[in-house]
Amino acid sequence: MNGKKNGLTYADAGVDIDAGNALVERIKPLVRSTRRPGADAEIGGFGGVFDLKAAGFKDPLLVAANDGVGTKLRIAIEAGRHDTIGIDLVAMCVNDLVVQGAEPLFFLDYFATGKLDPEEGAAIVAGIADGCRQAGCALIGGETAEMPGMYADKDYDLAGFAVGAVERGQLLPTDDIVEGDALLGLASSGLHSNGFSLVRRIVEKSGLELGGKAPFASDRTLGEALLEPTRIYVKPVLHAIKDTHGIKALAHITGGGFPDNLPRVLPHDYAAEIDLEAIDVPPVFSWLARTGGVAESEMLRTFNCGIGMVAVVAAGQAAQVAAVLKQAGETVMPIGSVVSRRDAGVVFRGTIDW
Repeated sequence: MNGKKNGLTYADAGVDIDAGNALVERIKPLVRSTRRPGADAEIGGFGGVFDLKAAGFKDPLLVAANDGVGTKLRIAIEAGRHDTIGIDLVAMCVNDLVVQGAEPLFFLDYFATGKLDPEEGAAIVAGIADGCRQAGCALIGGETAEMPGMYADKDYDLAGFAVGAVERGQLLPTDDIVEGDALLGLASSGLHSNGFSLVRRIVEKSGLELGGKAPFASDRTLGEALLEPTRIYVKPVLHAIKDTHGIKALAHITGGGFPDNLPRVLPHDYAAEIDLEAIDVPPVFSWLARTGGVAESEMLRTFNCGIGMVAVVAAGQAAQVAAVLKQAGETVMPIGSVVSRRDAGVVFRGTIDW
């Protein structure tokens, strides 16, 4: 010993390597729970491996998507509820894969925080693993970053990355969409993960607390109701695609609502005509519209308003596709049809009953 004071450590700078290692050990069983053909879902290496042949694919195209959950994270942080936000993270990615007919194969996450709390981190990863099981994909890796100075101690951010596969020739949308094709709406579970900057402004305007009773769901707190996780449509939709061969296109209704998302899957010469009166709107949207004084056009471009996924289906197969989806647990609403495009890519009829 020379009597000199010890120098600074990484922990002194705010980064706890031991906490990171503890988190990895806690989440290993959660990760293993997402095993599927093609991946053993073991973590700890420098990269994840997936075997397409073992997954049963012969001539696949790979489809990739990445996303986050936006300022819904702020609700989770302020409400102190971290167990479902991971489901949202997976959902926002895998729902974007299935609209192209792809089966999600594996998922990776990025979790950045100001101060790593292994218990909180484990709750977040538990939600991610739950979402992966719902989607049938393996959680094969991820990154945890403790970044003091970038984030406040309780703040964190999430990003997700998903890869799926579809056999060559089965990619959606198909090239045979025609006028008269039916539009089937699949019910959302609520807000999903879009529009939360506006949601938070409306909550602030209302003067309500996240821990208080939700005015539109008396059996839950406002925070719990707003954190209802995004519905994952993967397994029912893949089932309907394979069993009916009647789905021509799918649109994930996220930010931008119907006006921005439906035209993305339709040929330029066609538009989607939506019957707003056919949509069964969940109470959360009615509360937001009334409390915030939000115009219908703004609601329709900000939120899903009760429809999280739209399927474009040959008119003669609409009943068959709807029946298969319902049997798989989906709530299905016929909401319109494909028409010749005159101006806008989406045309609305009627009004929503808020």
